[in-house]
Amino acid sequence: MRDILGMMKQAKELQSRMQEMQEKIAAIEVTGTSGGGLVTVMLSGKGDMKSAKVDPSLLKADEAEILEDLLVAAHNDARGKLEAKTAELAQQLTGGLALPEGMKLPF
Repeated sequence: MRDILGMMKQAKELQSRMQEMQEKIAAIEVTGTSGGGLVTVMLSGKGDMKSAKVDPSLLKADEAEILEDLLVAAHNDARGKLEAKTAELAQQLTGGLALPEGMKLPF
């Protein structure tokens, strides 16, 4: 009986940590860049693009394909930063709790 109470306490603590982590992740904003800073995008903690900025020098009709590639690259850069920040935050909040391989937080 004592083990069950301990497990329930741990489960409740983990649930509280997960809630805290979700709130912190929602507040994260990361910026990705490409083209030497000519293109930047900002993502929210949920991965939504909040803004995109393009240097005016890229706004030429014959360079549309370059701009499109740079936007994708900047988004991918920001997404990578977001995933790294999220993983770092998850590790901090779970106290190094070992999760099964392939399992990502938040669920």
